[in-house]
Amino acid sequence: MRPNSLTDCTVAELRTLLDNRELSAKDLTRAYLDRISDVEGVLHSYLTVTEEIALTQAEEADSRMAQGEKGPLLGVPMALKDLLSTKGIETTCGSRMLAGYRPPYDATAYRKLRDAGAVLLGKLNMDEFAMGSSTENSAFGVTANPWDSSTVPGGSSGGSAAAVAAGETAFTLGSDTGGSVRQPASLCGVVGMKPTYGRVSRFGLIAFASSLDQIGPFTRTVEDCANVLSVISGHDPLDSTSAPVPVPDFSEVLSADLRGVRVGVPAEYFVEGVEPGVESAVRAAIERLRELGAEIVDVSLPSTGYALSTYYIIAPAEVSSNLSRYDGVRYGYRTTEGNDLIDTYLRTRDQGFGPEVKRRVMLGTYALSAGYYDAYYVKAQKVRTLIKQEFDRAFEKCDVIVTPTSPSVAFPLGSRTQDPLSMYLADLFTIPANMAGIPGISVPCGFSDGLPVGLQLLGRAFDEAGVLRVAHAYERSCDWHTRRPEPTAASGA
Repeated sequence: MRPNSLTDCTVAELRTLLDNRELSAKDLTRAYLDRISDVEGVLHSYLTVTEEIALTQAEEADSRMAQGEKGPLLGVPMALKDLLSTKGIETTCGSRMLAGYRPPYDATAYRKLRDAGAVLLGKLNMDEFAMGSSTENSAFGVTANPWDSSTVPGGSSGGSAAAVAAGETAFTLGSDTGGSVRQPASLCGVVGMKPTYGRVSRFGLIAFASSLDQIGPFTRTVEDCANVLSVISGHDPLDSTSAPVPVPDFSEVLSADLRGVRVGVPAEYFVEGVEPGVESAVRAAIERLRELGAEIVDVSLPSTGYALSTYYIIAPAEVSSNLSRYDGVRYGYRTTEGNDLIDTYLRTRDQGFGPEVKRRVMLGTYALSAGYYDAYYVKAQKVRTLIKQEFDRAFEKCDVIVTPTSPSVAFPLGSRTQDPLSMYLADLFTIPANMAGIPGISVPCGFSDGLPVGLQLLGRAFDEAGVLRVAHAYERSCDWHTRRPEPTAASGA
């Protein structure tokens, strides 16, 4: 554990320092830039550090505060997963295919953060095109877990989770298609939330699977998560899947009182394959919720066992469609070896995409091909409907559902790269929420073998407030979220 420092603070604590003029946004930004310099040699969380932009934005924030302006994120440094478009700033998606690509526009989520006065420190490493559970699929190197540099930080938003855990930024944004916010949050011991599908605009998010992708925050605390979510949420006419649903101030719904709250526990999430230390920590957290006044009820989600296979038909099918645009013609990587147009297409995609992306493109193309579309893709969509209906029925008996976030703690780097199925199982408990489009959060709930364990809370569509309330009450009853790693080159925290 490292001693308390500026970069250990929560967003709420930084807000107090900035509002009391005990600290300028520019000095705070320099502190984070120094921290990045100190630990990036071990972690490799960042792909791009935007030092000049950050200092300029910090000066702007100081000017706004000097004029009396206030706001929960004004002057607070943050960073973005490198699939959120940032005008004029390289946005690679962790892929050789987009090396050097500088978008001509900003993603809506980033624009909202900028309008709120947040300061951009840089862009974060990720599995290529968000396809992976360990951040080992990036074309630009592997990110390490701050708690043990010999283990993975999770994925695909591993850089985002690791950066928050290591104090390289106050908060980050990632994306969650099958667990890519919640799973790395669990493995790195931070808070990570996937909002309801449609709650946050996907405009400017480089697509993986368009019916599943959702942008979400990584923070140190649930309170910070609520504040960030309040800023980035809301209807956006630039995104046809953005829901015209009112956005509450999520920070105002936080409460320590869980009396009357029904917490559902599905037996299907406590199965063989869950590490004993993980199950023990999660069971203890459920008992803590009971002690806080919640009613614990049994619920059933019988199609959970089919979610993983269903996901790996639907998501690759959408990958096959979405990634067809990368042909080397208008932007991105283009081979110099093509003999004709078709050969240029083939060589560009072969050289520009990594192995996991190619695997999923092939899986998706097969599932959508003549003769297999009805047998695989259509059937998978029917199972997806069943999963959604089962969640609806479960929420008739409870207000939130609690599960482990991940069946394991962080696993050793390289241990699953040659076994795709083993890697896919890392998202076993997070995928169903994406299939159903419901909100979910992971909060720290203990340690196993010295590595963090995450507790997952799932809620009804657009009831982020209910999920945050329970998560906040649990967090306030323990101190897991206050633990800090000190990244070192040697394995072990």
